[in-house]
Order: sequence, then C-alpha cells, then structure tokens
Amino acid sequence: MGTPGFLLQGLSEKPEMQSVLSGLFLSLYLVTTFGNLLIILAIISDSHLHMPMYFFLSNLSFSDLCFPSTTIPKMLVNIQTQSKAITYAGCITQMCFFIVFALLDNGLLTVMAYDHFLAICRPLHYTVLKSPKLCAQFFS
Repeated sequence: MGTPGFLLQGLSEKPEMQSVLSGLFLSLYLVTTFGNLLIILAIISDSHLHMPMYFFLSNLSFSDLCFPSTTIPKMLVNIQTQSKAITYAGCITQMCFFIVFALLDNGLLTVMAYDHFLAICRPLHYTVLKSPKLCAQFFS
C-alpha cells in the first residue's frame, strides 16, 4: 500500500496533448512571473514611484507572483511525469498557501480601493491621510 493521498484528474489523457498543455502553462506562468518581477523592480528602482499607490501595487505584484506559484509548478511536474498523485500533507500545504495569497490579494485590492477613494473624494487631504506610517499600519 502506497502513501495516502489524492489522485488528481488531468486536463487531458492524450499523450500528444500533454506537451501542448505543459508548454502553454509554462509560458503563461513565465510571462506572469516576469511581468510581476518587472513591475516590482520598476517601482523599487525609480524614486518617483515611492508613493502609497505604487507601494500597494508592488505588494499586489508580489502577491500575484506568489499566488500562481502555489499550484502551477506542481501541476507542471505532474504533467511531465504523468503522475496524478499528491499527498495529504502536500495538498494541505498547497491549499494553505493558496488561501493565504488569495486573502492577501483581496486585502490589497480593498486597501487600493480605499486609496483611490481618498484620492478622488478627498484630494486635498490625501497626502496627510496617506502617510507612509499609515500605509505600513495597513499591513500590521
């Protein structure tokens, strides 16, 4: 008897489709990863972008960098090795990280919506209300 776990359903049982799916998911994953890294590096390297809106945008890019990294690498390995198994511990770990990054994504989008609300509805008070200290408090 093997290690207890789950059997995953694949997208296709056809061997010729496995390489197409693997290439498609790998290319989408790499585009997403490099795009988010470029956004983070652009915000870090340009001092004009060290403002609250871009602070939240870089954190959102980091979250969007980590979010697909919880599932896509395992899926790519499973497609290449023709394996359909995942252990309980692996599944629970993957789900925990998936939920954490989903919640982080939603929280950042909420804070960014509040930031836009302040910028539009209270433009004269925006710099006082959105100090770097207040931005840091959103994450504590």
